[in-house]
Amino acid sequence: QVQLVESGGGLVQAGDSLRLSCAASGRTTTNYPMGWFRQAPGKEREFVSAVSWSGVAAEYADSVKGRFTISRDNAKNTMYLQMNSLKLEDTAVYYCAAAERRRVDYPYPNEYAYWGQGTQVTVSS
Repeated sequence: QVQLVESGGGLVQAGDSLRLSCAASGRTTTNYPMGWFRQAPGKEREFVSAVSWSGVAAEYADSVKGRFTISRDNAKNTMYLQMNSLKLEDTAVYYCAAAERRRVDYPYPNEYAYWGQGTQVTVSS
């Protein structure tokens, strides 16, 4: 089993930055892709970004390209999401996820076996 714990969420103003962290414990996640998803009230969970097991390859939703940066530190079993130039529409609960195999279709939640409990990000005007 893998346990994922997100942190770093909070209340910020539009244009501000936040850095989310996802700490993994239990079985190692270092060999598999990990990703970030988010869910706003009344909306479905949506893909934000994902990173390969090595950290070399990454994919982003169009809505966050150029503003968010995903990274991971396998030595620390931790993944990060640097969020800059935050917008009102970025308000959501952010979840981290870990896959159980190397080749996954990043944007699809069903590709991930493990999920964290989420951290709230609220962007105000």
